[in-house]
Order: sequence, then structure tokens, then C-alpha cells
Amino acid sequence: MRPVLEIRDLTKTFTLHAVGRTVTSLRGVDLDVAAGEHVALAGSSGAGKSSLLRCVHRSYLPDSGTVVLHTGDGPVELTTLDDRGLVRLRARELGYVSQFLAAPPRTGPWALVAAAARRRGLDAADAADAAASALRRLALDEALWDVDCGVLSGGERQRVNLAAATVAPPRLLLLDEPVSALDPVNRELALDLVASLSGRGVAVLAVFHDADAMRRLATRVVEFGGGRVVRQGAPAEVLAGAA
Repeated sequence: MRPVLEIRDLTKTFTLHAVGRTVTSLRGVDLDVAAGEHVALAGSSGAGKSSLLRCVHRSYLPDSGTVVLHTGDGPVELTTLDDRGLVRLRARELGYVSQFLAAPPRTGPWALVAAAARRRGLDAADAADAAASALRRLALDEALWDVDCGVLSGGERQRVNLAAATVAPPRLLLLDEPVSALDPVNRELALDLVASLSGRGVAVLAVFHDADAMRRLATRVVEFGGGRVVRQGAPAEVLAGAA
């Protein structure tokens, strides 16, 4: 079966103009992610994990290589996609959860999540219901649903971000430390939500610095080192000895 995501020979460098130095973040990375598969990226800080996610999301434009997302309308090369096409693709097919929430001014969690559901093709009534279900599943107090997202705590913002990314789930979901600000109870709710996505056919590519989360969620762990894939396999195999 064809993967949902195909990455081939991906390279990314950054120029540090202040010190006149070029840093290579990704060095010829190849990686596939299938429908229903949860691939967790492991490795030390600076190994290239978040850079890979941002190249797939097109927050970063890679120096070379290809990133192909197989959609319902056929394959799309993300590295060369025009900006309008990228906006449409992100709305329907490609979700991204970072550690931080970017919300329009004076927008509450319910409106934000409902808007995400509308972009994924739900009508207004179904989007409103889906947003309410997503926020309840992540235990966001209903008293906060209409409060400006800008005044929420870090953990509340992270739950809103996860709700918006997973409502009417996209074909591919990118996760970059999505539970870093959550207390143990809300962390469990968030991990349960992420775990449920595999059964819905969502392809997940994730960065967790928490080995326990990777063991719990991942079907495959890919270890990075120096911007390259150094090994990959079952979580128990790759994470042996990790804290």
C-alpha cells in the first residue's frame, strides 16, 4: 500500500549570519508514513527532528529533496506547492500541533476549533458540535470556551491547539511536543486522543522527548543523529534503556 507521506533525500541548512556559519540540520533524510501509522522521532536536541516536521509542514523550505503527501485527489509535492495551494492543503489534509497556540485576536477556543472543523469540510452545525466534543474530550472548562485564547494558560492553549488539529482529523498529523505543558491528568486525556487516531486511519509523525509517550503511542520509532536517520524499528527495540 502506498504511504500517505513520502520523504526523499531531504536536506536543510541554516545560515547563522551573526557568526558567519552554516549549520546543516537535515542530511539526505528518507522516511515514509502510512495511514494509521504513528511514527515517533527520537534523538538528542539538535538532531533534526523538529526541522523535519517543519519542512513537511512547509514552515521551512528545504534546500533539496522531495516531500509528497498522497491526498484523495492524488500526490502533492509540498516543497514546490504554491502558497494558496498550501493553505488549502493545510486546512483539509495536514494538521500541525506545536507547543504554542496561534489564534486570531478576540477568538475563543470553541470558535477556533469550530473554524478548523469547517475548513475540514463540516457544515456549521456539525462543526459546532464537533468542536464542543473535542474540547470536552480534552476537559477544557466550558466557562473558557468563549474567552479570548490569549488569556489562557499554557496547558489550556496546548489543549485547544490539539483539539483544533484533531477535530474531523486530517490525513496527516504532525505533533511537536504536544503535551509538554500538561499536568498528568490532562496529559493522559491528550495521549488517549492521539492514540485513538490510528484507528481512524490518520498518519501521525511526532516528536516527543518523553520516552514513555513514544512507547505508548508509536508503531515505529525513528532515531535521528546529526541530521540523519541512524536507526528505526519497534519502540521497545529503539528505546531500550531510555528513561
